[in-house]
Amino acid sequence: MELVAILFALAVGGLLLTAAAEWMRVPAPVLICLYGLALGLIPGVPALDLDPEHLLPVLLPPILWAAARKSSWRHFAANWRPILFLAVLLVFVTTAAVAALAATISPVLPVGAAVVLGAICAPPDAAAVTAVADRLGLPRRLVTILEGEGLFNDVTALTLYNVAVIGVVTGTVSALWTAGLFVYSAVVAAAIGLGVGWLLVKLGSLVDDSRVRTALGLTAPYIAYLLADVVKASGVLAVICAAFYLVARSNDPDDFEGRLVQGSVWDVLETGLIALTFGLVGMELIDIIDAIGSGVSDLLWKALAVAGAVIAVRALWLAIAIVLGRKGIGWTSLGDQPRLAVVTAWAGMRGVVTVVTALAIPQATADGSPFPGREQIQFLSVAVVLATLVAQGLTLPGLIAFLGVRADEEKESAALRSLMREAGKAATARLRELRREGEVDDEVAAAMERRFDHRTAQITAMVEEREDPETERLAERFDTFQRIESEMLSAATARVLQLRSSPGHDPVLVDRVLAALDHRAVSRRHSA
Repeated sequence: MELVAILFALAVGGLLLTAAAEWMRVPAPVLICLYGLALGLIPGVPALDLDPEHLLPVLLPPILWAAARKSSWRHFAANWRPILFLAVLLVFVTTAAVAALAATISPVLPVGAAVVLGAICAPPDAAAVTAVADRLGLPRRLVTILEGEGLFNDVTALTLYNVAVIGVVTGTVSALWTAGLFVYSAVVAAAIGLGVGWLLVKLGSLVDDSRVRTALGLTAPYIAYLLADVVKASGVLAVICAAFYLVARSNDPDDFEGRLVQGSVWDVLETGLIALTFGLVGMELIDIIDAIGSGVSDLLWKALAVAGAVIAVRALWLAIAIVLGRKGIGWTSLGDQPRLAVVTAWAGMRGVVTVVTALAIPQATADGSPFPGREQIQFLSVAVVLATLVAQGLTLPGLIAFLGVRADEEKESAALRSLMREAGKAATARLRELRREGEVDDEVAAAMERRFDHRTAQITAMVEEREDPETERLAERFDTFQRIESEMLSAATARVLQLRSSPGHDPVLVDRVLAALDHRAVSRRHSA
């Protein structure tokens, strides 16, 4: 019961701090992590007795799925060079650098254990990156690259982690076997992910209820992850492939209710899981400190050294990317935009994957001896998470403002206008087809076309620069229309809610009317 109470306190506090972070304009993971740390310091609060082997498969799949469903395979393919540069090559480089440093400054860590630490600390966290990037107004391509890195670097890092742990536990691991494991893990995981995505699409086509389809979708990340884990493939890659497949196949234009329901459910679930997981990060540090005891003071400077190495290696790697980009190699756009490299270098916050994999280190090796440096690895890993979240997370908004790295609003407005023009052409073409087929008479068709053109002009005015008088007039009229309609809908909804509590009114019928009003309100908000 105490565990349930602590988890509830972490979740509720994390959600409140998520709202506070929006108001304070700071990354929510930073505040939530510090909250978990403070909660763990309260006298009398018991230690969390969580099985680390269960944390990763419970928390990671839905967080990855929520992030992946916002993207697509085409976005990844269009940016494969920078994502490969960050999510694969940089993970190897960071692992090697941290391992070399740790083995040098901490004799208790043999080379194999130092590599385990390097693999744990190498990947920036997808949830942390998404939570930060979504709220800072960064250029869309940079956000896509950071999110792609956050998704795919876990594939590389967790495979490296598994290889290193097996090497320490068994005492033997070969380069050929390691390469084979990478290939096997990627190929099998991709096949499983695509298979789960295909199955989900087929099952969804047999079900008309959007609530049931949404519930099936909630099981998909777990099915993909667990199936891959059973056959020792990459559960992370399986989840990403399944999500990409589902996004690519979800093309029913009439499934508007399903899109609304699923989008809302996944947004809520993602917010709640991020609040819980980063709270756990803070609390786990207290438990690790208690386990280490008096040796903590000696580990503090080593933790700072490892955190500094993680940050420095990423900065150096992006500096190399600038040089190569100017020579037309790799991430070529950085050659002319070094400010993007600075932001990317500083957006390397670590998070829940680092903590959970550190906690999942086996207690003993194959011969029964303790896993070398297990407590030290755990302390250093969680310290790196806290250091990067606080040092980078709190200063990243200021750095972005100082460098002036912002989304190109004019370009985004042009893209929105282009999308609306294409949508308008399709709608008008369909109306003319119906007119030719005799399903709509000339008078109704003409009225519908005028109404649609007027509505499109109003919406377009909201994304145009208000420079000319006509655009300003349309925008003001649209603003007035939205405000008045909002007042009318609020009044209508308030009255229906009153009637729901009055005798003589069937709650089921009242709820149907409420649903219609709510859908209209949602439609009005999205059109704005």
